[in-house]
Amino acid sequence: MTSTLARPVPGATRPAETGKPHGRPRLRALDGLRLVAALMVAAYHYGGRGGDVTTAWGSSPKDQFPTLHEYFAYGCLGVQIFFVISGFVICMSGWGRPLRSFFASRTSRLLPAYWAAVLLVTAVFALPVVVHEAVSPSDALVNLTMLQQPLGVDRVLGVCWTLWAEVRFYALFALFVVMPGASRQRVILFCALWTLGAAIAEGANEPLLDLVLMPQYAPFFVGGVGLYLVHRDRKDVYAWGIVGVSWLIGQHYSVQDLWHAPSADAFSHRTSFGIILVVTLGFAAVTAIALGLLDRANWRWLTVAGALTYPFYLVHEHLGWVVIHGLHRGLGIGSAGTFALTVAAMLLLAWLLNRYVEETLTPKIRAALSRVR
Repeated sequence: MTSTLARPVPGATRPAETGKPHGRPRLRALDGLRLVAALMVAAYHYGGRGGDVTTAWGSSPKDQFPTLHEYFAYGCLGVQIFFVISGFVICMSGWGRPLRSFFASRTSRLLPAYWAAVLLVTAVFALPVVVHEAVSPSDALVNLTMLQQPLGVDRVLGVCWTLWAEVRFYALFALFVVMPGASRQRVILFCALWTLGAAIAEGANEPLLDLVLMPQYAPFFVGGVGLYLVHRDRKDVYAWGIVGVSWLIGQHYSVQDLWHAPSADAFSHRTSFGIILVVTLGFAAVTAIALGLLDRANWRWLTVAGALTYPFYLVHEHLGWVVIHGLHRGLGIGSAGTFALTVAAMLLLAWLLNRYVEETLTPKIRAALSRVR
């Protein structure tokens, strides 16, 4: 998620009014949308799928949430919403920044909470009372690099595959936009070439092109970048074209990946209409923020929500299953109560990670990486 997982740069004026990339008020509604997307993913992991979570509940989540599990199953689309947000925010934060500063910002933002989450989940899963299988010590160490997926190593965090997608997006954006210097024309060209290249990669069925260009995720990142251009100038026809094409392609991949024919053997059935609706609502929400329609949602607690989103996203899945097992099977708390208490526990843990890990390490890592030699 993050970038979803990135933070807008605070300031005072709108770029559409000044023509400058920085100097804008913090988009707190974007922080709130991040948390909504993270809670969607949590709902999916706790009650919208089968697999390991069944062990935590003691039976299928279909039995725990006979009606809601059908809706929870759409929660996995929170990832696509994260990618749209990430495209918006990375374009905003990278505009006008030198490469060293961009690298320092992204690295210091991602790694502290990630390292803490990997170590914490590894330690908890190694406890004898925890029923879930832990990865090997060697694989856990490789996970600290965030390169476990391409190296074929077992993952400590189930959600870390999305971070691998984020890292590849950062690399592409840094190489083709940040390093030569961001401009409207260069960003539009980047979006156009990535969209075309992703389509070619899909048609060529070439694994290396798929790995680099990420056809199934590219339209969401590109759509977010296009929406930042809309934020700069709502009359930019090219920007609206980028957003429209990205939405069209993005809904296609979402339906292709998540739809299946109704089946009694399947955990749930996501309709194509439902998938398209959720994707559309995600694009629409970021569009509303880009156009300033949600500027009145300027409550300070939304900034806190944004700060908690990334650590919550990292720890909620596997540690959530441990909490579910303890509350539901150990203490006999009902399904709804267990669900609510587990989300609350993960938010509390996220606050602790933000307060004592991110706020301590992030500025130190950023300063060290930004130091000119």
